[in-house]
Amino acid sequence: MRLSVPLRKQRFPVWTQKAVTLVLSTLVADAIIAYSWLSREPALLAVLPLFQAFTLALSWFLFWPLDRFLKRRRMHRAQKLREQFPDLTVIGITGSVGKTTVKELLSCVLTGRNVQATPAYVNSEMGVSGWLLKELSRRGDHPPEVLIVEMGAYRQGEIALLCRIAKPTMGIVTFIGKQHMGLFGSQEALVNAKAELVEALPPDGIAFLNADNAACAALAERTSCTVQTVGTGGHTDIEAFDIEETPTGIAFRTGDTRFGIPLHGTHNVTNVLLAIAAARTLGMRDRDIAQAVSKYTPPDHTFSVRTEKGVTILDDTHNASPHSFKAAIAWARTQPAKQKVLLTSGLIELGTEQDHIHSELGETAQGVFDRVIFMNPRSGQFFEKGFKKPIEVCTPFTEKMGEDTLLICIGRIPPATIQRLLP
Repeated sequence: MRLSVPLRKQRFPVWTQKAVTLVLSTLVADAIIAYSWLSREPALLAVLPLFQAFTLALSWFLFWPLDRFLKRRRMHRAQKLREQFPDLTVIGITGSVGKTTVKELLSCVLTGRNVQATPAYVNSEMGVSGWLLKELSRRGDHPPEVLIVEMGAYRQGEIALLCRIAKPTMGIVTFIGKQHMGLFGSQEALVNAKAELVEALPPDGIAFLNADNAACAALAERTSCTVQTVGTGGHTDIEAFDIEETPTGIAFRTGDTRFGIPLHGTHNVTNVLLAIAAARTLGMRDRDIAQAVSKYTPPDHTFSVRTEKGVTILDDTHNASPHSFKAAIAWARTQPAKQKVLLTSGLIELGTEQDHIHSELGETAQGVFDRVIFMNPRSGQFFEKGFKKPIEVCTPFTEKMGEDTLLICIGRIPPATIQRLLP
């Protein structure tokens, strides 16, 4: 491994209302302490900065009950408002990866209907509550026909809480892998968290599961509603045949209909199938679904492909996982290019599997890339063990790449870093 000290710029923090309140409370506490000491022992003012951790902790402790009360009230208001629309179709989407892709695919397919989907990065109980209050309040007597709610979680119980608020009538589970296992503690806990969606569906609801993923398929036993499975390996309700990667995306056939989607990576076939299954349930015909998905535009930084300065870039910097990382390697293997470069920050939140997974990814990448550049030296050293060749650690002095290069970008990478490495 070619090591150097990586110089990275820290991103600016986002000043939320809670953060502003805590900082202002801390400053008020500082002012009170300073005034008290000034009148008694001015020399003590020199050590006031040493008490910042204490004053901040005190502010948080005093603010916590109010913060908890306000959060609960907001979620309760959202839940009660949702209950005023009993005929509303709500589609909940969860999974380790693919949530945003399926949400956007389904939104695209249902274009023309009265449909609303959660915005980017809104998938927590507070985010969804605020979104529901905004969307349902302003619609009044004309609510959306369908709500599509992306549901994320960092611990057990969070998806169950989201379901109590949004009350999904349909549920989609995209894939259950090892992403975030470091937060959940075990694969079993992670699976249990994702299962909360299908367990919350009403008996007359419907669950759509990716049968290509064993953990996902097993959730069929944990719901009382109808289950539809999709996959590419047989024994499913909806199956894709004649799958191929084309210069413009992926293509396959299901039933008598051929689908062509401007979305790269054959791992996305099951994501498209899940959107097809939900759209069929909502009464759409396959030919109309196929026409709609042919106009799909992938979200930025989600396995999207573009060309800049003679370099073809696969950008998967939104939310990488072991599954999507392997899919990117597989895609790169099939692409013609003068040089192939992997630029990655590595993967996080994998718990005790972190080092092993990076070694495994390095082994998978053997023979594919001419250069491998890591943002994180620690993850890089384990990737290098599997890759069996030296890798680089990104610095401001990392060599630029030439034209006719294929650049695979995986994980959280600042756009400026990508631009700096282009010719």
